[in-house]
Amino acid sequence: MKIVHIITDLDTGGAEIMLYKLLSSLRDGSVNSLVISLMGRGKITGGIEGLGVKVETLDLKQGRLPGWQDIKKLRWIIRNFNPDIVQGWMYHGNMAATMAAFLFDPMHRKAKLFWNIRQTLYDLKSEKFQTRCLIRLGGWLSFLPQTIIYNSTLSAEQHNQVGFLLKKNKMIANGFDLQKFRPDQHRRQQLRKELEVSENTILVGHISRLHPMKDHATLLRTIDRVVDSLSSIGSKQKVLFLLIGHGVTSDMSNNLSIRFLGERSDIPRIMSALDIVVSSSAWGEGFPNVIGEAMASEVPCVVTDVGDSAYIVGQYGRVCPVGDDQCIASSLLQLIENKQERITAGSQARKRIAKNYSMDKIKREYLKEWGFE
Repeated sequence: MKIVHIITDLDTGGAEIMLYKLLSSLRDGSVNSLVISLMGRGKITGGIEGLGVKVETLDLKQGRLPGWQDIKKLRWIIRNFNPDIVQGWMYHGNMAATMAAFLFDPMHRKAKLFWNIRQTLYDLKSEKFQTRCLIRLGGWLSFLPQTIIYNSTLSAEQHNQVGFLLKKNKMIANGFDLQKFRPDQHRRQQLRKELEVSENTILVGHISRLHPMKDHATLLRTIDRVVDSLSSIGSKQKVLFLLIGHGVTSDMSNNLSIRFLGERSDIPRIMSALDIVVSSSAWGEGFPNVIGEAMASEVPCVVTDVGDSAYIVGQYGRVCPVGDDQCIASSLLQLIENKQERITAGSQARKRIAKNYSMDKIKREYLKEWGFE
């Protein structure tokens, strides 16, 4: 079976990472995959090619619509590959996949078309103009794909409300590699040594690119609250916040309890060193990868109630309203001060991921939906 995946770009976003994980899980040779990036070669292109999967690019500039030469190139790539499945990823990728499927197989007799939507949709006005247009167009054309795959039940509901067909809904959550993300004392000690942080210091991680939807402003207010509270009660507990992600720099704050690490490629190792993970997102999340990765690593999470975050952590994490830095700070302080709760919650969190969100389970769900099982 041949599958072509069409995605906007191959930088380190949630959809791109999930595509990489899915391709990695399909390395048994039963599926021949091709990836088309509408833009250029992003940071995970090398990883995908390392799996033996070819990557083609259209080299579109951000915000520019495809021209005739781009369409001709897309048609040539698709016809040369001769796929059984055309799988789009996110709005731009879905529209390009629809065009590609039509150019290759106008009557839909050979290639099946699938869409994949991986974000929540609280307010259309918060999206860029072109993205808003694509969302509206997607609603009108949602009768075309065999299935629209969502990674969040809330995302599916929100898209149905703006015109996406309910009968096309299919929920397939994000999956996680339990061998890659796991508690590891050696990795924990190794990273703490590099950071010159003692074992007794509580490390709280926030892993996310700099973007308004991630709400770093609320996060920074939260950190100030936690530091002030520990100081006011005379606590001797040392706490260090690690802020990780593209665009996250020390210009954001001069708080000495924050260490800015920028974008990192060793997230599994970092997770092993953390005691708590916090997610302060304000909108846009469907199923945040960082939450599942933390839980798989036995790290308890404090999250805002965005997308399916609250459902994912279940009773083994803490959930706060969006923008409520007081609640987030209070939840962090309770975990900081209670080691046994952190240990118990982390252990149960990993069991929850293993039962519901292992990559092997998610791979089987994709294969079944594509008709391979």
